[in-house]
Amino acid sequence: MAFNLKENLAKEDRLASGHRMCAGCGSPVAVRTVLRALNPEDHAVICSATSCLEVSTFQYPYNAWKDSFIHNAFENAGATISGVETAYRALKKRGKLDETYKFIAFGGDGGTYDIGFQSLSGAMERGHDMVYVCYDNEAYMNTGIQRSSSTPRFADTTTTPAGKVVPGKPQQKKNLTKIMVAHNIPYVAQSTFIGNLSDLSTKAHKAIYTEGPAFLNVMAPCPRGWRYPGDKLLEVTKAAVETCVWPLFEVENGKYTINYFPKKKFPVEDYLKMQGRFKHMFKPGNEWMIEQVQAEVDKNWEDLQVLASLNK
Repeated sequence: MAFNLKENLAKEDRLASGHRMCAGCGSPVAVRTVLRALNPEDHAVICSATSCLEVSTFQYPYNAWKDSFIHNAFENAGATISGVETAYRALKKRGKLDETYKFIAFGGDGGTYDIGFQSLSGAMERGHDMVYVCYDNEAYMNTGIQRSSSTPRFADTTTTPAGKVVPGKPQQKKNLTKIMVAHNIPYVAQSTFIGNLSDLSTKAHKAIYTEGPAFLNVMAPCPRGWRYPGDKLLEVTKAAVETCVWPLFEVENGKYTINYFPKKKFPVEDYLKMQGRFKHMFKPGNEWMIEQVQAEVDKNWEDLQVLASLNK
């Protein structure tokens, strides 16, 4: 079935309302958008690593998931969904199943970049027909806003508190999207919420219906950890894209494509000033922090453009 954005956005949600996610949280937006990309006639098996998403959508014996759902441990979402996919193929081969199922794992950055990375890497390397979606909120939000390897440089967290001695997290954010590209899987993409969600919707459909493993990295801000008003979710993600802090691109069989070029690339402070976790960077004498972040963003954007140009 060809992908139609208008029809896709009109589909019934596969994640029910009434869950306990915070107002202004990006993860339920990511989940709803990804699941709407499934063709209506297809079934899905969903698994979620322990996270804000899991604890807020699954309170035994009730859950907000309309598809088959598995809560697995923090560290093994990749292993769980790859095992289910393997069992499905075996049953299909024996003629015990006729329906078409798709297999999708969701994990936050803690369960993806860090604790669950070994499990994810193994699943990708083995080539399972599955999609792993990281909703990246850039810290361990569920357990108290501790830094993760996804947390950007200078962010104020409970384990990297900004003060006179430590200016927030000292290390750069890990580039997990590129690491997944290095696994030589068929499809990798980076997205977030802008406009009518067409970018994420299109990439989710492509990931689900690409044969073999696929990985989606979705910026999904957290109002508590990032400290922005709940009604500013889309403004924050738009600023991330327009400043090239979070560029939109995809990699199909090793070939890079940039999906959005800002008409005018805005300075990083337009993004940073929207979030309380970076407020210390705007104090007199801390201009060097903003300059370092701008230099990092500029270099990453230039490197991405070089990679995309090699495909032309």
